[in-house]
Amino acid sequence: MKDLNLTEEMVLLAVWKLNEDAYGVKIRQRISHETGRSFPYGTLYSTLEKMEKKGFLIMTLGDPLPQRGGRRKHYYSITPAGIKALKTALSLKKILWDTETEKALLKN
Repeated sequence: MKDLNLTEEMVLLAVWKLNEDAYGVKIRQRISHETGRSFPYGTLYSTLEKMEKKGFLIMTLGDPLPQRGGRRKHYYSITPAGIKALKTALSLKKILWDTETEKALLKN
């Protein structure tokens, strides 16, 4: 399995945290709120598409809403492979960021 980049990791985590409410606007808001960074829609949707192709996410269509001109929301849910990818990313970070490394870096 290929390692996740930071953008992929943020998107997967946001989808996992939002659970059944994971659609584009909410995912973007969650990432922006938690990171304090702007997160462009182009980056979000290209990452969602890539994660879907890798089998880390599944997209389903919601019901059409009159206030959206009949357009359906695309909802995303994380797959077991996506959860495994997040666990692998966390394990790698724990290995790299041992206590001594963290303390030494924070001293500077």
